[in-house]
Amino acid sequence: MTTTIDNPRPRLAATDATDGGVAARRRTAGLALLALATGAFAIGTTEFVSMGLLPQLASGVGVDIPTAGHVISAYAVGVVVGAPVLAVLGARLPRRGLLLALMGVILLGNALTSIAPSYGALMGARFVSGLPHGAFFGVAALVAADLVAPHRRAQAVSLVMTGLTVATLLGVPAATWLGQGLGWRAAYGLVVALAALTLVLLALLVPRVPADRGASGRTELRALKEPQVLLTALAGAIGFGGMFAIYTYIAPTVTEVAGQREGMVPVYLLSFGVGSVLGTLVGGRLADWSILRSTVLGAAAMGVLLAAYAVTSQWLVPGMLTVFLISASGGVFTIGLQMRLIQVAGKARTLGAALNHSALNAANALGAWLGGLTVAGGLGYPSTAWVGVGLSLLGLVVLGVSVTLQRRTTLAAATA
Repeated sequence: MTTTIDNPRPRLAATDATDGGVAARRRTAGLALLALATGAFAIGTTEFVSMGLLPQLASGVGVDIPTAGHVISAYAVGVVVGAPVLAVLGARLPRRGLLLALMGVILLGNALTSIAPSYGALMGARFVSGLPHGAFFGVAALVAADLVAPHRRAQAVSLVMTGLTVATLLGVPAATWLGQGLGWRAAYGLVVALAALTLVLLALLVPRVPADRGASGRTELRALKEPQVLLTALAGAIGFGGMFAIYTYIAPTVTEVAGQREGMVPVYLLSFGVGSVLGTLVGGRLADWSILRSTVLGAAAMGVLLAAYAVTSQWLVPGMLTVFLISASGGVFTIGLQMRLIQVAGKARTLGAALNHSALNAANALGAWLGGLTVAGGLGYPSTAWVGVGLSLLGLVVLGVSVTLQRRTTLAAATA
């Protein structure tokens, strides 16, 4: 059974029976997806580069490393706050114009980061940088889905999200290398350049896309009253926390549990990044087959593999392979989650799509915090994997409640 997504307005391209018309539409869609993926690449770079430059950030603004770590939290808070707020405020704006405005804020936030004279200014700049994150991905997902045929919507969204995962492979290492060589401010200068490039590509390659018919801030806010929207977002905020429970502590796990030298940590991270890219692409195809089944499959596989990682983390190759598979299953889960939020949000598609990234950033904080508790309690780094198993199972339970409630509502409506 294939799940479809209701679209409150007609598709952008009319049906054209000629081969030339089909090819032209595909080229237009492909170039637009490239522009959107470039924006995702820029956002992924700025989101994760701070983690690799914490010592330089701390030295640059005169604080210790743990205190400098709060700039990462400031960005995450910006994402959680900005996704619903900007989605509501921008609901009636044309999609391309909204994307340009959001990328402009990203450019501004990173420019302010690159010139921040103090710790307080740096915190504020990172908060501003995070504000457009979720809304940009949400609107980009809607535009991508509307550019293609219904049976390819999830694949189109996954191609945009691939920009984020490729950033972990290329953008973050390049920005980190630049920041270490020329100073941490240069890393955010690179993001400014990427944001500027994205603005040009969006203006040139993304077609004019009107807002959904009847869209308004009030309509978007109604999504927050919908149990399906809230339960789906909660499933992501809890279930994906298992991924971050191990990812946050992967470096000490490699060196202290597997007994490897520090030089192997980037190899593990590379394995994680490749798995994420592959899982995101596969997740698009699976979600076009069935949104619900692919979401459940990704969450269940992640839970099983996290349990395996509690054992395999003590060995180099098995541990690396398990990390690869965990990341791939996480990619499948997040694409399914993104598409389900768009589906259950109804007419509030902008907010529904944006909430996915609020949920994932909440998962980041939850997984890192709970994993840290077990490590601090003396249970060792492999215990973070069991935290991940628990979170994955709990996420599946929440998703199960969502599906059960949805089916009961559908049955009641059919028999009324």
